[in-house]
Amino acid sequence: MKNFTQVLAILLSFAISPISYAQETEQGMQSGFIIDELTIFMHAGPGTNYRILGTITAGTQIQITGQADKGYNQIIDDKGRTTWIESKYITDKPGLRFVVAELNGKIASSSEYTSQLDGEVNDLKAKISTLEQANTSLTNEAAQLTKTLANTQSKLKDQDMNIKKQWFFNGAAVLGIGLLLGLILPKFFARRRSSMDSWQ
Repeated sequence: MKNFTQVLAILLSFAISPISYAQETEQGMQSGFIIDELTIFMHAGPGTNYRILGTITAGTQIQITGQADKGYNQIIDDKGRTTWIESKYITDKPGLRFVVAELNGKIASSSEYTSQLDGEVNDLKAKISTLEQANTSLTNEAAQLTKTLANTQSKLKDQDMNIKKQWFFNGAAVLGIGLLLGLILPKFFARRRSSMDSWQ
C-alpha cells in the first residue's frame, strides 16, 4: 500500500508539472529523460527532414548537450549516440520505468532487511529458549538442594533430640544410682556398726 501511494504521488507530480524540458544554454550538458511515450524517432538534425537515426525508448536517461533549434534538442542517448529529438519529449523528471525500478530496488532492500531482522529475531528466540531451559534446570537443582537441606536439618534435629534424651536418661540413671546408694549405704554402715558393737 505504501509503494502504491508513492507511485501515485509521482504520477500526480508528472501531471501537474510541465512535461517538456528544453536546454537553451550551450554551457555544458545536463541530464534528462525521455517522457513516457511509446517510441520516439531520433534525427540527424533539428527537424523531421533530417535522416532518422533510430528510435529511443520511453524513460531512457539521456545527456542534453545544450544545443537547441526549431523545437529540437541535441542529445546523447544511453548508447552514446549524438542525435536530435523534439524538445517536448524531454523532461527533467525520471520516467515510470526508472521510478518502478527504484521502487523495486527499495522493496528488494526492504525485503532483505526484513529477512535479516527475521533471522535476528529467530536467533534471539533460540537464545531465549536456551536461557529458559537453563533457568528451568537451575530451578530444579535449587528445589533439589532445598529438599536435601530440609532433610539434613530434620536429621540434625532428630540427632539433637536423641542426644538430649540420652543425656536425660544418663542423668536420671546417675541420679537413681545416687539415691539408691544414699539409701542403702547408711543402712549398710548402720548394720555393720551394730554388728561390731555386738562383738564387743
